[in-house]
Amino acid sequence: MSGQNATGASAPQNITFMDCTPEICPYDKSFYMYRIDLAPNAAFLALFSLSLLAFLGVFAWTRRGGTFTVAMSLGLFCEIIGYAGRIMSWKNQWSENGFLMQICCLTIAPAFLAAGIYLCIRRIVFAFGPENSRIPPKFYTRIFIPCDIVSLVLQAVGGALASVAFHQGESTDSGDHIMIAGLAFQVFTLLVFMLLCGDFLLHMQRRRRTLGSAAALDQDPALVAVRRSPMFQGFLGALALSTVCIFWRSVFRVAELSHGWTGALMARQDLFVGFEGVMITVAVWALNIFHPSLCFGEMMDRKFGDEKSSNHDIGQSQFEMVTETKPSAATSADASDVERGA
Repeated sequence: MSGQNATGASAPQNITFMDCTPEICPYDKSFYMYRIDLAPNAAFLALFSLSLLAFLGVFAWTRRGGTFTVAMSLGLFCEIIGYAGRIMSWKNQWSENGFLMQICCLTIAPAFLAAGIYLCIRRIVFAFGPENSRIPPKFYTRIFIPCDIVSLVLQAVGGALASVAFHQGESTDSGDHIMIAGLAFQVFTLLVFMLLCGDFLLHMQRRRRTLGSAAALDQDPALVAVRRSPMFQGFLGALALSTVCIFWRSVFRVAELSHGWTGALMARQDLFVGFEGVMITVAVWALNIFHPSLCFGEMMDRKFGDEKSSNHDIGQSQFEMVTETKPSAATSADASDVERGA
């Protein structure tokens, strides 16, 4: 952003940056360094608006997953504002209002979406049995949600500082560096999250091979039914796809911004559309189709952990650690029949 209020090279010397129009200044001397294509930006605005309505509609219908809905809604609201800003800029690419709207909102939006993903993993761990995870399920949210907040704050503060510096005609380098630090921290957090999810999957498969499904997986009938559900199995794939898309997008934005506001990647509209717009669209619509409230059903609001279940007259916690002993062949065979398709 620094230096972007200077006069365009091919514009008349008495015309300032803010006075530029397409008739007297080339588009590569605007905020974007290319002519904004209206069609993809309008399409993304429509898709994100429909996605937001879908998330709110599912919550209104099921009354489940309120925190997840809030996280996804905040992210989509930022996406909508961001693409509205790009459409505003299509009318005048030298106007700073639309540019600042899109650069700030589109930068921080995926942090909210990542928070929605982090909220889901705890319930997935409980669905299969917390003993399959190397860390207690509650720590997934206690670790990754604060990390996501740190990332969000860094990006927001960096964007705010860059915006103030721009208005004052000063260098925006400090704000830019803070924003990039927030994005880089988000990439690191997502990478650790994916590694832990992969470790959980491998550890669970090893325990199933060693102990059999009866001992390795929680045999609560309600959870067995959830695991066997095609919607739940689709949800696991959708959540993985959403995570990879947000991770890929975040890596791209770090690379894009690390070269500055006049870097080569900032001038590539095709990469922005593919790695920003398409990736986030796929991420949110995957979770629209396989919404956790629809996939978990009543389990979405079930209390896990140290709380007692009102549906079970037992005098111990809902999820008790299973003794890791080899089950009998008959027990393993019965459990395999139950878990087939889980």
